[in-house]
Amino acid sequence: METVNNLLASVGLKNKPDTEAAPQLPTESELKEIRDKYEKAGQGQVFAFYDDLKKDEQATLYQQLQPIDPEHINKITQRALNPPKSESETEKPKLEPLPESATTSTISSEEEHLDKWYKSGLELIAANQVGVVLMAGGQGTRLGSSAPKGCYDIGLPSKKSLFQLQAERILKLQLLASKIHGKEEVVIPWYIMTSGPTRKPTQQFFEDNKYFGLNRNNVIFFEQGVLPCITMDGKILLETKSKVAVAPDGNGGLYQALIGSGVVQDLSKRGVKHIHAYCVDNCLVRVADPVFIGFSAEKNVDIATKVVRKRNAKESVGLILQKNGKPDVVEYSEIDAETAEATDSKDSSLLKFRAANIVNHYYSYSFLESIPQWAHQLPHHIAKKKIPYVDEKGNAVKPEKPNGIKLEQFVFDCFPFLSMDKFACMEVKREDEFSPLKNARGTGEDDPDTSRRDILLQGKRFLQAAGATVTGEDPEEGVEVSPLISYSGEGLQFLKGREVVAPAVIEKED
Repeated sequence: METVNNLLASVGLKNKPDTEAAPQLPTESELKEIRDKYEKAGQGQVFAFYDDLKKDEQATLYQQLQPIDPEHINKITQRALNPPKSESETEKPKLEPLPESATTSTISSEEEHLDKWYKSGLELIAANQVGVVLMAGGQGTRLGSSAPKGCYDIGLPSKKSLFQLQAERILKLQLLASKIHGKEEVVIPWYIMTSGPTRKPTQQFFEDNKYFGLNRNNVIFFEQGVLPCITMDGKILLETKSKVAVAPDGNGGLYQALIGSGVVQDLSKRGVKHIHAYCVDNCLVRVADPVFIGFSAEKNVDIATKVVRKRNAKESVGLILQKNGKPDVVEYSEIDAETAEATDSKDSSLLKFRAANIVNHYYSYSFLESIPQWAHQLPHHIAKKKIPYVDEKGNAVKPEKPNGIKLEQFVFDCFPFLSMDKFACMEVKREDEFSPLKNARGTGEDDPDTSRRDILLQGKRFLQAAGATVTGEDPEEGVEVSPLISYSGEGLQFLKGREVVAPAVIEKED
C-alpha cells in the first residue's frame, strides 16, 4: 500500500478508500500545517475565503486540499506549460511505419491465421486468463444528455444502450468458450473506469438492468483520478469558496487508477494474464476479441493496439508508428503534408502512414503490474478550457473564453517506454470494428445516427455471409443482430436461404 500511496502522491493525490467518512474539521495544528504548505508553494489563494465558511464547508475544503501536493502541481504545470525541448525540436524525428514483424491486418491475413488466433484466444478466455478494462468516464453532454455516455440509446430497434451491447458481447464470449472447451464456468471480469460525475449513475444503471445478465461480482467499478484546474499563470482555481475546481486526469490516468483502486491486485488474484482495454463510445468494439487476444499472446508483447486504415491523407486522426525507433502515436497536426500524403512503397494505393489510433489496446498483466516503476515518467498535457470560478471577491464567474487549463495524461504516452519487440499492431476493418459516438444527432459524422447505421449494416453483412437475403425499401437500413446470438457473425446458419426484411432484429434462433 505504501507503494500505491507514493505513486498516487506523485500525481497530487493519495489513495482513497471506497467509503469515506464525513469530513472532519482540522485541528489548529493541522490547519496551520496545510496552510503553510500551500503558502510555501505560492498557492495560498485556496484559503482566501476559509475563515468565512461554515464549519462543514471548512471541513469539506480541508478534506479536498489535504491529499493534494501543491509543489508537485506546480512542477507538472510548469513542465506542461514549458515542456523541455525534445529531439523533435532540435532535430527532425525519424518517422517510419511499424516494422512488418510487429504488424498484421485482418483485411489481408490468411483465414488460417485468423482462425488460429481466434481458437487460441478463446482457449485463453476458457482458462479465465482474459480480463477487460473499459474507459467510461465521459458524460453524454455533447449528445444532449447528462447521463454517462455508456447509458446512451443510439436508436437501435432493440433500444439497447452501449453498455448493454458490450455486456452482451462479454456474455456471448463466456458462453462460446464454455461450450467449445467444456468448462462449467468461464469468467471475463469487466473493470469499468468511471469519473466522479459518472460513478454513481453508472453503477445504478447496471443495478437497474440487473447487470445485463452478467454476474455482478465480475463487474468491478473504479474511478479515475482528478487534478486541480489551473489559471494561465499557474494558480489553482476555486470553483466555489469552498471547493477547488478539478477535472479528470485524462485517459492516461488509467494507469494510476488501475493500481490505486486495486484492479491490478484483483487481476492477479483471478489469474488474469491478458487484458483488453477500450473506450465506451465505440458501438462496434469487439470486447475481449479472441483474434486480438490470440495474436497478442502469440507475439508475447506487453502492449498491442488495434488500428483502422486512415481514410485519406487529411483525416484528423493520430497515427501509430515508429518514432526514432520506438512505438509512438503522432497527432495529425504534428505531421506535414508531404509526410501525410506519402504512399506505401509496396502499394501506391495505400498511404505510407495509415495506422489510425482508435484507443483499443491489449496489455500483458506483467506490464500493468510494473506501473509503479514508470508511471511518474508520463508527461502531462494542457487543455485550455472555460472553467467556472470565483473571483477575488467571491463572485461566481462563468467565463466566455478559455481562462484556465486542465492537466491530463494520454494513455499512449507509455508506448515509447517499450522496445519494438514488445509492441504489436493489428489493422482491422473500420466498418466492422470502429464507429465512435462523439457528436449530437444530426451532425452526420460520429453521431447516434451513424452508430445505428453502422451496427445495422454490419448485421446485414452477417446475414448475407450466412446465406440469407436482406430486402427492404431503404438500402441504408439493415438488421440488428443481438450479440447474444452472434459475437462476430458466427452461428447464423439457421438463416441460410431465408429472406429478412430490413429493418429487423435477430434476437433468437427461430
